[in-house]
Amino acid sequence: MAGKTPSHRLVIVGGGVAGLEIASTLARQRRWRGALDVILVDSDAAHVWKPMLHTIAAGTSDISQQQTAFLAQARQAGFTFQPGALQGLNRTTREIQLAPVHAPDGRLLIPARELSYDTLVIAIGSEANDFGTPGAAEYCYRIDSRQQADAFHDEVRLRLLQCLSQQSRLRIGIVGGGATGVELAAELVQLVESSVGYGAHGLREHVTITLLESGPRLLAAFPEDISAATRARLEALGIRVLTEAFVGAVDAEGFVLKSGERIPVSLPVWAAGVKAPDFLTRLDGLATSPNNQLVVLPSLQTTLDARIYAVGDCASLTLPGMQRPLGPTAQVAHQQAQHLIRYLPGAMLQGRPIPDFKYRNFGSIVSLGEYDAFASLGQFGFLEGTTIQGRLAQLSHVMLYRSHQARLHGFWRGSLLWLVDYINQRLRGSIRLD
Repeated sequence: MAGKTPSHRLVIVGGGVAGLEIASTLARQRRWRGALDVILVDSDAAHVWKPMLHTIAAGTSDISQQQTAFLAQARQAGFTFQPGALQGLNRTTREIQLAPVHAPDGRLLIPARELSYDTLVIAIGSEANDFGTPGAAEYCYRIDSRQQADAFHDEVRLRLLQCLSQQSRLRIGIVGGGATGVELAAELVQLVESSVGYGAHGLREHVTITLLESGPRLLAAFPEDISAATRARLEALGIRVLTEAFVGAVDAEGFVLKSGERIPVSLPVWAAGVKAPDFLTRLDGLATSPNNQLVVLPSLQTTLDARIYAVGDCASLTLPGMQRPLGPTAQVAHQQAQHLIRYLPGAMLQGRPIPDFKYRNFGSIVSLGEYDAFASLGQFGFLEGTTIQGRLAQLSHVMLYRSHQARLHGFWRGSLLWLVDYINQRLRGSIRLD
């Protein structure tokens, strides 16, 4: 009796926007069941949509409401979850090496191990880039991950309590005038205002927020009218905005600018720059960009190994006719994920070539919490480049997130999650109080 043909093993490293969408969708598709074994690897235990991290950091959304546990998602969608951080690759034997997993107290839970693959997709995302600024790594908080956002929220909540009990000042400084820094600043204002509504009278006078951008304007990737309107709105909220403020060093007292000016800060956050994790430059010779991203072809395959793909923030792709690689945005990651969802099974199981990825710019959105939002429409025919503001832009931002949930959980389950969030917003506090 002939033996059963072994399944093709697809290993996806990284459970972010792209990685989790690929794993969930391909594992659910019945036509590939039995022929495709989907394995997701991540060092964390749960997924959070990265554009939501600043709200978790500020405490204006509840982390328990916004996260998707990988084990639960694996059971619901039909893939296998393997915990661990990627630390090595052997392209000859087609194996990845996973770092050991330890408990918070240092106990070894899972030893280092190897995991074989037939096809490998790397989708591990990106992190802020401090460009080696002295003191930045030591003193600054970051919000690149679920754990970092939660840790920052714990700290800011303790500092606010300290303000109230000791009548001390809390000076929050955010380096980076991109979308993350701008949105975090607005959410922190919302946190303070909501805290006053819960009885923290006088708190507003004890908290200052400073946003520093090294370039000439905020939101350099957005149209100039949105940059100007965003700055005006932030300043109206009481945020001090400094442009052309290049941070040369960070210490226990705050930021030291290249000009020599000192900005006193008691709670510094680094949200500037973008790079992929450093270890990608040591993955068995795969080509990388100056920002540590894996260089890929238009098919999203790495340049030196056709069995290895990279998508999202950790991939560097310069499309024909473009002078720069695609930006590290959730929009790019989603479109690349959909491209592989459509064509990767045929490539793996039937030997079909993967067509070149085509990117369509649908525009950009920046949300200032409950205060405002701005959006620039992309390739929408005669509406291309149109700017929208206010409720419509806020709704567009919400719909991006809800669409992501629907892709992960299906339309009906995603709709139920939206309903649960809506109910909880009216039954629970407007900010996280625990």
